[in-house]
Amino acid sequence: MDCLCVLPFLGEIFELKAELNSDKKEKKKEAVKKVIASMTVGKDVSALFPDVVNCMQTDNLELKKLVYLYLMNYAKSQPDMAIMAVNTFVKDCEDPNPLIRALAVRTMGCIRVDKITEYLCEPLRKCLKDEDPYVRKTAAVCVAKLHDINAQLVEDQGFLDTLKDLISDSNPMVVANAVAALSEIAESHPSSNLLDLNPQSINKLLTALNECTEWGQIFILDCLANYTPKDDREAQSICERVTPRLSHANSAVVLSAVKVLMKFMEMLSKDLDYYGTLLKKLAPPLVTLLSAEPELQYVALRNINLIVQKRPEILKHEMKVFFVKYNDPIYVKLEKLDIMIRLASQANIAQVLAELKEYATEVDVDFVRKAVRAIGRCAIKVEQSAERCVSTLLDLIQTKVNYVVQEAIVVIKDIFRKYPNKYESVIATLCENLDSLDEPEARAAMIWIVGEYAERIDNADELLESFLEGFHDESTQVQLQLLTAIVKLFLKKPTETQELVQQVLSLATQDSDNPDLRDRGYIYWRLLSTDPVAAKEVVLAEKPLISEETDLIEPTLLDELICYIGTLASVYHKPPSTFVEGGRGVVHKSLPPRTASNESVESPETAPAGTASNEQPDVIPTQGDLLGDLLNLDLGPPVSGPPLATSSVQMGAVDLLGGGLDSLIGGPNFVAPPAAAVPANLGAPMGSGLSDLFDLTSGVGTLSGSYVAPKAVWLPAMKAKGLEISGTFTRHVGSISMDLQLTNKALQVMTDFAIQFNRNSFGLAPAAPLQVHAPLSPNQTVEISLPLNTVGSVMKMEPLNNLQVAVKNNIDVFYFSTLYPLHILFVEDGKMDRQMFLATWKDIPNENEAQFQIRECPLNAEAVSSRLQSSNIFTVAKRNVEGQDMLYQSLKLTNGIWVLAELRIQPGNPSFTLSLKCRAPEVSQHVYQAYETILKN
Repeated sequence: MDCLCVLPFLGEIFELKAELNSDKKEKKKEAVKKVIASMTVGKDVSALFPDVVNCMQTDNLELKKLVYLYLMNYAKSQPDMAIMAVNTFVKDCEDPNPLIRALAVRTMGCIRVDKITEYLCEPLRKCLKDEDPYVRKTAAVCVAKLHDINAQLVEDQGFLDTLKDLISDSNPMVVANAVAALSEIAESHPSSNLLDLNPQSINKLLTALNECTEWGQIFILDCLANYTPKDDREAQSICERVTPRLSHANSAVVLSAVKVLMKFMEMLSKDLDYYGTLLKKLAPPLVTLLSAEPELQYVALRNINLIVQKRPEILKHEMKVFFVKYNDPIYVKLEKLDIMIRLASQANIAQVLAELKEYATEVDVDFVRKAVRAIGRCAIKVEQSAERCVSTLLDLIQTKVNYVVQEAIVVIKDIFRKYPNKYESVIATLCENLDSLDEPEARAAMIWIVGEYAERIDNADELLESFLEGFHDESTQVQLQLLTAIVKLFLKKPTETQELVQQVLSLATQDSDNPDLRDRGYIYWRLLSTDPVAAKEVVLAEKPLISEETDLIEPTLLDELICYIGTLASVYHKPPSTFVEGGRGVVHKSLPPRTASNESVESPETAPAGTASNEQPDVIPTQGDLLGDLLNLDLGPPVSGPPLATSSVQMGAVDLLGGGLDSLIGGPNFVAPPAAAVPANLGAPMGSGLSDLFDLTSGVGTLSGSYVAPKAVWLPAMKAKGLEISGTFTRHVGSISMDLQLTNKALQVMTDFAIQFNRNSFGLAPAAPLQVHAPLSPNQTVEISLPLNTVGSVMKMEPLNNLQVAVKNNIDVFYFSTLYPLHILFVEDGKMDRQMFLATWKDIPNENEAQFQIRECPLNAEAVSSRLQSSNIFTVAKRNVEGQDMLYQSLKLTNGIWVLAELRIQPGNPSFTLSLKCRAPEVSQHVYQAYETILKN
């Protein structure tokens, strides 16, 4: 049967072959059309390759296009035959018709066959310098395609330099394609500085921007977004010339223009009149995007979500455009809701609440749920509206619609957390709906409310007991919440609920196979059995207030996503590195440094990441957070009472610290660091008299001062018109200094010195002006110690410890960058107590652990501990396992980041193994370098 199907097609091939070799041009053209038609529907017509290639020798443009199309499709499967076409390419690249020249060069770029690539270099070189701009723009794209096939060949042939020259071309489309090609190549080689942008080339790009096609404009705008202007005046000038693109009909051009403006606004002072004008100009194009089809609206809304988080003032008067329309698809509705909450303020809250109440009566369940949640978020965000929001939620509960009631209870729990002792009168209404709750999150929220306010609910024990009946059928979230709520109830009404608490502890510890539930059960059981007073302090501790917005994107990630407006990253709200696979390097982008005059006015949402702040916002524990109710759980004050047997506590089967976690806080192999005596109750488990183990060395460590590197030349005289700057960094008794040596190697006197730092990863900034008390004469050297603090502006640098410095004198301003050693940021109170160390080590994910080797270090454990302590790396505990010394150490950076370390030292072996754990794993490499520096010097 198969043979019968194939035979007619073989006959067709034979007929086509005859037609392709016909002398009549029309017949030949029709035959090629038939071949292309067969190829399009998936038939294999590769057997006709030589016959089709013979048809290339024609003046007919339509026929030539068809043959080239066939060639692109089959050249890879017939590389030896494809070489036959090379002569025709070379010939077509010199054809008098520019369309044929461009067609030839375009096809050359699409034939991905290594064998013939080298034959195509000469024709491509000619086309790059062709007199016709259409040919030049096509050749520019061909270079990028050729680079993808054979990068080395393109570099050797000098095509990249020719591409760079095309940026200065007189034709705007050639410029746009050259930029697109260079950007494409630069993406696959992030380290190469192909797009070496300077004010002159930027000016050429801006000139071309007005005249090229819409896709050319996008390429140029994306290229502009990668440029960092030298000052705010240049940034403003570029913004002024880009702003007209906001009124373009193509939404991609609009978003690319918005990206450029959002980036460069960072450099503009908020006091400038132009800054306010720019804010007003940004709103209308964003609003216009919302009148497009739903798919475009969704992309626009995802981008607007980022923009509103960065600069809410842009759209603060445009709330109405985000009101949901009846015919919006669900994905658009949900995005609009999100933005409405972000823009909600005291001025517009009445409007917003009226809308949300209406949405809560819609038929779409997902939308209604989100609308009810949004009402709760409004209450938390705008305090003045809280009462009205609670009243609205109660009205919704009265509707008795199951999913509405459940969502309302979940958000009311958060309102109680935000405004304690204010709205508890509604608890009775909530309790009436207890039987209708069937979703884990709603049940958990209701249980939390009953446990938290048990003293106000007469039948709290009966309510919780009703949940307890089906304990093993509940989800983990509900089981954990029920356990905590009953313990709270017991602590508030101990005489009435003793049996209930014993029942839940038994269910959690003996009848459950969930490790989280068992662990929490054991913690409560031991707390209650050893010291109920301590248990009360821990379990009934005052909760921190929750913050206004808990779903804001982390500021450094937000800054990076702003640089990707108009791309997939801005729709996913994830940086490209998380979803782009393959060999192409993904460069992490960041916003340009903000000008000094712009630092003072920062909204809470846009404060730079990592900025030191005394008031860290607390957040609602995320759904399923198994430590939700244990946020404040600590071991409490030391407990008296008879010591329990060590074996009574199961510390878990996994040994994260490499040899028995329990031994870190007591055990047979435990050895205290030399600064302290060994406590008597060494084998006692946690919670049974650990007062002596809480701190091995009183105080914060020795003050002998950390290691200081010798001065290095940071700015050579030849680069700074005769001024040579050498320096190093020191830390002494909590103070950081930059020790500078200024040498005048010029022939004139230097005066009026000043210094400024760019934003950096840890906010390093001069704490005082640069004091050079006398003019610096020729050949004179002066030593200065510049005090530093860490309250400057923060921006993540690459590498992390990079510091960019500007020094001014009467001659000029000079710039240099240097790497500061991270140990100058290790603070004096970086010693963690042992229980906290143990808990933190377990809490930090295993993927955050990094391991390093420190080689050729002949010190013993005592010397290592002592030397590291002088640089504020503190030994928390020390053990000896099978002749190997294990040091457990902690350090804290000036921005509050803790780093935990395990250092393994084999006596007689000069190589040590260092394991580091930290919630910010990017600092681990630099901490390891600090260890190396301190131990080897």
